[in-house]
Amino acid sequence: MQPENLKKNESGTVGLPIRIVVLSIVGFIGFYAILSALSAAPAPAEPMYATANTSTFSLSSGGEESNFSLQISVLDRENRGVGEANVIVWSPDRKKAYSGVTSPDGNVIIMILNPQLPAGKSEGYVAVKVMRTGYRDFSEEYFVKVTRS
Repeated sequence: MQPENLKKNESGTVGLPIRIVVLSIVGFIGFYAILSALSAAPAPAEPMYATANTSTFSLSSGGEESNFSLQISVLDRENRGVGEANVIVWSPDRKKAYSGVTSPDGNVIIMILNPQLPAGKSEGYVAVKVMRTGYRDFSEEYFVKVTRS
């Protein structure tokens, strides 16, 4: 049971329906603004990865020049070739860099000229970085192992 003075006091309910309508409209406008901002957000970049035609390469120990070509395939998550991707390859001593751009099927051949191993090491690794607009950059410090035979 409500006290008598609350039954007669209607001042809290005056204008209440219009307040509910106005606040609902303001809430819907805010909700619409949030949804439109989410739908206009750019799509996240797609992942990609690279593979090589070999996993190891042996340098001759006689001090001769040992050039080798590296065929690199750049693929997306569905194993389709990624064309026009920039591929940068570093020699094992990280003193030389070589680059190329993939063909429409996602392949590039990069010639590595007289690679050197890091000082005092009998093995090293060729590093690679692949970049393409619309894709996440791919980097691998241990892409191809290079040893001295």
